Amino acid sequence: MKRNRFIVTLSCPDRPGIVHAVSGALLAAGCNIAESRQYESPHTGTFFMRVEVETESDREALDASLAPVAEAFSMRLGLFTGGQPVRTLIMCSKDGRTLNDLLFQQRAGTLPIEVPVIVSNHTDLAPMADFYGVPFVHLPVGSGTKAEAEAKLLALVEEHRIELVVLARYMQILSDGLCRALEGRAINIHHSFLPSFKGAKPYHQAHARGVKIIGATAHYVTADLDEGPIIEQEVIRVDHSKTAEQLVQMGRDVEGRTLCRAVQWHAEHRVLLDGHRTVVFA
Repeated sequence: MKRNRFIVTLSCPDRPGIVHAVSGALLAAGCNIAESRQYESPHTGTFFMRVEVETESDREALDASLAPVAEAFSMRLGLFTGGQPVRTLIMCSKDGRTLNDLLFQQRAGTLPIEVPVIVSNHTDLAPMADFYGVPFVHLPVGSGTKAEAEAKLLALVEEHRIELVVLARYMQILSDGLCRALEGRAINIHHSFLPSFKGAKPYHQAHARGVKIIGATAHYVTADLDEGPIIEQEVIRVDHSKTAEQLVQMGRDVEGRTLCRAVQWHAEHRVLLDGHRTVVFA
């Protein structure tokens, strides 16, 4: 008989007996635990757990076995099919480096996402989308058209059954309403200079100040600009010999790696929210 693979994630107020109860429910459903991680947050008193299991039972049987435990411990429970690609909409503008990183890794089979559509406020990256065989939708954002463009974006999310939106150097600020609509399922990438060196050409600003470290931050999108829960960060050292253009190139490399890791961990259901922080079972 075929063995199914599932991922169980949960969070709840910490108390004795959680692991025992979850393990018992999984055993009752005929599950073999392949991977298990847990963490108790000293900041919020919340218990987090991620378990990968193999079983001959189907999703309904596993859900039925876990439901009484979830109710008894007031759990926020997630049950996902292991290895199932997450349907992902990518948004971009003119810089194609991070878009290419995502599409290349997806095609190589190292990033568990499925990309049914790419959305951009410019047409510059349409050839790249065509190269990878992904439909490209141009949604220009101008004075007075932002609300219309965001409404069309949400329609695309609904039409393509999108589970995750990735802002791959999308150079437009999302409205508070759109941020709330995509809460917990939208990831952004930016350089790690913030709140310093805002605006245009941040790497040139950093070069002028003689910075010694550059990096990138991937985080969930919230209405607070660039202040959402952080998923992943990376920094690299630089020195006085590097030109501003070299910093730009090095920064783009870091941004691409950081964003891909964040997307992978989200797609593998390894990221759980702990208030304004994240628990990442990487």
